[in-house]
Amino acid sequence: MARFAEARLVNDPFGDPGALIDFRFGARALLFDLGEIDALSPREIVRVSEVFVSHLHMDHFSGFDRLLRLKLYQPQTVTLFGPPGLIDGVESKLRAYRWNLLGTHSAPFVLRAFDWERGFLAGARFEARQAFRRTDEPLPDLHGRLLLQEGDFSIEGAVLDHGIPCLAFAFQESARINVNKVALAQLGLPVGPWLSGAKAALRRGDLDLSIEVEGRTVWPRALAEAGALATGPGQRIVYATDFGFTPANIDAVLGLAKGAERLFIEAAFLDREPFRAKVTHHLTARQAGEIARRAGVSRATPLHFSTRHLREEQALRAEFEAAVRHRPAILARNGLAPGAV
Repeated sequence: MARFAEARLVNDPFGDPGALIDFRFGARALLFDLGEIDALSPREIVRVSEVFVSHLHMDHFSGFDRLLRLKLYQPQTVTLFGPPGLIDGVESKLRAYRWNLLGTHSAPFVLRAFDWERGFLAGARFEARQAFRRTDEPLPDLHGRLLLQEGDFSIEGAVLDHGIPCLAFAFQESARINVNKVALAQLGLPVGPWLSGAKAALRRGDLDLSIEVEGRTVWPRALAEAGALATGPGQRIVYATDFGFTPANIDAVLGLAKGAERLFIEAAFLDREPFRAKVTHHLTARQAGEIARRAGVSRATPLHFSTRHLREEQALRAEFEAAVRHRPAILARNGLAPGAV
């Protein structure tokens, strides 16, 4: 099945944590966390439409200025979601600059920001044409774990404890749709951009939408019944970083990540430093791997390695993989106790 979106880390595992969700069709991308983003090209950053900030520590929010600088003269709206205090953080960043050259002649660039903690708490709007003066923004009519819901995908959140509230996020594709070119040719239909609209209609259940293709009218229902479009379960991508190995945090991450296709999860310390991990509200590589194994994810990617271990990247990866694959012999050889909290 063709992927609707691709996910990758923004930086190497010792760099600021963050993941880019890049849509294969359409000029759009999402960001999980907003630390240093210099590794992304300007073209990639300009494509970003939503940013999901886990918390307001510097390594998760310092990239705001670069995002703003590249977006400032674009006729776009960027929406940020984060824990309580995000709106104040965005406003403080904007107030650090002078906007006397902006006005009604400026590009209609808009920032929207929402504070979220098991539900929406506040919303704000900052428009370039108004020198980024803060105004209220209506709250989305979403409940439960939902932060964003569109026809093709949704974003869910969970609250973790990092000494402060820290959010984990899940990208859920509505459905995965693949084109069967042989069946399409048998219908006398060409491959082309029109298929993006047909796929979108199929994902949102609009089966009887009329689509014009080279003078013919086709319908998503007929394409599916003929096998030209095949639907499968949508991928789920989870991002979880900066939290301690506590029962409440583990349950929250498992609630998002059970059976996910991909999990990005922090693995800050080697397991010989459990006390340091505990007092800083982080995970060891073994703890991160154990969570990934318990979640039953198809692919787990560690991130946010501590720079204390700059020369021990392979050791971090080995401990993580041993726990993911539940290899007690390897863990024992490294002096670890599998399954211990």
